[in-house]
Amino acid sequence: MSKAFTKESDDAPEEFTPRVRAPLPPGVKNYITAAGAQRLRDDLEHLLQSVRPALASEKATAAAGVDVSEARRKLQAVDGRVHEIEEILESAEVVDPPRQNTDRVQFGAKVTIRNEAGDESTYRIVGVDEANVGEGWVSWLSPIAKALLQARAGEEVKFRSPDGEVRLLVLRVEYA
Repeated sequence: MSKAFTKESDDAPEEFTPRVRAPLPPGVKNYITAAGAQRLRDDLEHLLQSVRPALASEKATAAAGVDVSEARRKLQAVDGRVHEIEEILESAEVVDPPRQNTDRVQFGAKVTIRNEAGDESTYRIVGVDEANVGEGWVSWLSPIAKALLQARAGEEVKFRSPDGEVRLLVLRVEYA
């Protein structure tokens, strides 16, 4: 095999590369829901109290038959995630659900809409570090969230999608 296809040192553990977070625009606060902040705190505690100690024990790793270099790589990944969560929590500004004007779409709202084809979708407006398209959780900075913010049930909003302008009817606005 050509030397071009091998690492200089196959024995050296891979370095952890932290996940690159999309930077917030200058001056924009890192809003997060109270539930999102709690999920991050719970994840951090689990990593620090359970996962990291188990990986850090080389004796336990060897007894389990796991390669030590693999355990080190996993430990680096856990340490990277711990650092990432700590940074998020340091910069986060927790926003509680609104106590007034709950008929308008605001941060933390669960919004059900209908598009021009009659299809219904539900989105939850959350912080950038909580966004999960599979769950229907969209960042408050996303184009769809920006179109929906401040709308009321029964109102129509225009949303610029990659396919062009789309009209959306806001059906329901709910807060947990």
